[in-house]
Amino acid sequence: MLTICSDPLPRTDLTYAAFRASFHETLERLVLSRQFDNDPWQTFGFLTQVPFLKSVPPQVQLDLLSETWYRHVCSETHVATLVDEAVIFAACETAARMARVNSDEFTDLLEQGPQTLIRGVHDGLAEAMKQLHMALDCEGDFLVISQFEDLPPVEARQLKSELCLEEERLDELFDVLGRWRVTPGFADRLRGLLSAQEIRHALQVVAN
Repeated sequence: MLTICSDPLPRTDLTYAAFRASFHETLERLVLSRQFDNDPWQTFGFLTQVPFLKSVPPQVQLDLLSETWYRHVCSETHVATLVDEAVIFAACETAARMARVNSDEFTDLLEQGPQTLIRGVHDGLAEAMKQLHMALDCEGDFLVISQFEDLPPVEARQLKSELCLEEERLDELFDVLGRWRVTPGFADRLRGLLSAQEIRHALQVVAN
């Protein structure tokens, strides 16, 4: 279970839908980019919703999503990191857009998954997913950290102090920028989010 400021992230079909849709869109873009794109610096994936994390490699984005999903569904209680909060925000925003832009494709994607949704795409699912992260007691520090990139060190420290940002929590975001490969246990963490066949496909993609 994930908690944000002591409040648990609700275990609802909204969270499942947001994570599943964001995972699949990022995975599909990764497959297409390897077939057709020649620009190694092109950024894509659900985490581009967070400016500071827009350059995170797509396979790492998928890995981060799997980690947050696992902490969300496991029986142990985990305090959400800034990375977790960023993943939740980006997943909800991405999935809400997908549901609005292509509702039929979004419906098919959810129907093929291992869980059954209580509500359908036409029952206000897009707005509900967007409201999910907005209802959390989260200050959105992961969205303001990009402001520090162009500041001199002294000014950056002063601004962090004024905003009451904890260095240790910020360091977690910086650490993500140095990752390139998925971590062990990737497949196991995706249980409940993807089908067994989808997990095998995802493993093949990220292993290339």
